[in-house]
Amino acid sequence: MRAVHGAALALLAAAFGAVAVRGPAQPGVALAFTALIAVGECVRITLPGDREQAPIGAAGALAYALLGPLRGLPAGPGVLQVVAVTGAGLLLALLPAAVRAAGRAASRPAGAGPVGPAPWRERARCDGAARRLLGAGFAAAVFQPLYNSGVVDRFSADGPAYGVFLTAVAALAALCDAVLAALLRRARSGLRFPAALEDELRSLFGIGSAIAATGMLVSLAAGEVGLWALPLFCAPLLLAQVSFRRAAAVRATTGQAIASLAKATEVAGYTPPGHARRVADTACAVGRELGLGTRELALLEYAALMHDVGQLSLVEPVPGGATALLPDEEQRRIARLGSEVIRRTGVPRRVAEQVARLADPFPGPDGGRAVPLAARIIRVANAHDDLLTAARGRGVGEAVGRLEVLEALRLGRGRVYDARVVDALVRVRG
Repeated sequence: MRAVHGAALALLAAAFGAVAVRGPAQPGVALAFTALIAVGECVRITLPGDREQAPIGAAGALAYALLGPLRGLPAGPGVLQVVAVTGAGLLLALLPAAVRAAGRAASRPAGAGPVGPAPWRERARCDGAARRLLGAGFAAAVFQPLYNSGVVDRFSADGPAYGVFLTAVAALAALCDAVLAALLRRARSGLRFPAALEDELRSLFGIGSAIAATGMLVSLAAGEVGLWALPLFCAPLLLAQVSFRRAAAVRATTGQAIASLAKATEVAGYTPPGHARRVADTACAVGRELGLGTRELALLEYAALMHDVGQLSLVEPVPGGATALLPDEEQRRIARLGSEVIRRTGVPRRVAEQVARLADPFPGPDGGRAVPLAARIIRVANAHDDLLTAARGRGVGEAVGRLEVLEALRLGRGRVYDARVVDALVRVRG
């Protein structure tokens, strides 16, 4: 993470220095793109996995990196000016937040705690800014030297070859951004790089494709209509951004409903306080260790939070809520009842299927392959918390209890529990 941030800062410093010495080319055009990028950065959206994205800002930076003719006249700004304009837009977008934070800090009484966004949000914001700066620099480094040297003149600006060339450069820039995003997520969350890269590549077919298409359209249209291309072709992207924001709000509402349902067993006294959350946290940690992507981790978290909903059908609560200590048939009955409840909540069907298979025999005649990986993970995470809670109830010390629980899970490794999942749990909780 530090390497990516350091490279972005070094590139920005070099760009500012070069532009200050030589002076900006076509200052009016540079100012227009700076304003577009700054406005785009001010209306960021948060995608699943706590990934911040600024579609309009990213599209504006890409359009400036791919800017060739402007109203029919050459307007290639050069690589360092592209980086400088992108960096200036990013910095301008930080001013409103900095002013608001300073105002809140000045109005708080002395000795009060710090104000401002959560640390993870600040990190995500810095990561996104570094990505967009390096991505714009990469696209400019591929396109601008070829354009300024006259190589691109071999393509007719009105023919398909020029569009194919722009598409190829935009695709390379999108791939560069995906790799940078995967590296930053790997450093921030511990998610394995292949899984993180797979998630980022999948996102290219959503908002990523809209960003690339808008950037190319703006750069192409600027050759005919000039700077009017900026508002004209960024307006549809703004509407798409509103749609993504609403979809994210729906996902957040679903998550809140699931968390509330998960607490029903705690309120009714069937499970210890915090049990569902602890199982979900452990399951997600194991899932990341095993290389699950963002969507799979989200479904895993939903299923882990609601894995004990079936206990509400019991006449008497299980002592300590420890379903892992019940007979196998009783565990399967609770899992099936919980699955039926979940099917009626409107969450993705796979969540109910995962909960229904929590207590299925393992490894079974097929070696356990028929049991979903998420169900195997939750079973181990649930047993880990149940056994740890039971150890605390006996007055066993925390360190000794953890060793006892891990040893008990190792004894069931390959017979009751998936060996790969147990090994992953030992690595993240050992």
